[in-house]
Amino acid sequence: MAESLIDEIRKELFARQDIKYRDFQGGLIPGKSCDVMIGVRTPVLRKYAKELAKNPDADVFLKDLPHRYFDEDQLHAFIISEFKDFDQAMEEVEKFLPYVDNWATCDQMSPKVFKKNKPQVLLHIRKWIQSQHTYTVRFGIGMLMQHFLDEDFDPEYPELVSGVRSDEYYVNMMIAWYFATALAKQYEAVLPYIRDKRLDTWTHNKTIQKAVESYRITDEQKSYLKTLRISTRKA
Repeated sequence: MAESLIDEIRKELFARQDIKYRDFQGGLIPGKSCDVMIGVRTPVLRKYAKELAKNPDADVFLKDLPHRYFDEDQLHAFIISEFKDFDQAMEEVEKFLPYVDNWATCDQMSPKVFKKNKPQVLLHIRKWIQSQHTYTVRFGIGMLMQHFLDEDFDPEYPELVSGVRSDEYYVNMMIAWYFATALAKQYEAVLPYIRDKRLDTWTHNKTIQKAVESYRITDEQKSYLKTLRISTRKA
């Protein structure tokens, strides 16, 4: 049963293959060669995931870790995102996170049910951002950015993110993305982290770059943020 369903899913993915898209993707996802990419476009994967999420045997596929293909990882993330039961969605996220090894799968996994269960999600976020696994940390910060920068914002949350220190590019890029988004939504509360240079130099400057590129930040704010850039030129 397990092998037949997994084979069936893989067959369906190859039936939806777009070779040009596969080759294009190969240059966007570090560590992923065309050998492990099928080339299924995201809208097609999302639609297929909606079908599989209703299949009572979908857990057979979800247990088949690690997956062979990048597209299977993407499909896995999209299936989890469709689950309507919070406990089920969180359980599957926790099982899958250790196997997430690229920014695309990490960023596109976003269970819809998390929006209605924010207190419970926050408990997991606190744990995720302390992980030693790059994409678990990135996911945690991403969830904090997605769900806790509007009416549920608390000054404690940027404090949590500013405390993350990593040599990993994909963690630091997410920190910059978080603070740039936070500047757009909670400018006065978050500005001190930039003004007082609370982030490492690279992340600080990347935050400013992304904020200046945002249409949600005023021209006056952008002009001021530019003055806060840290020079990396050697004297």
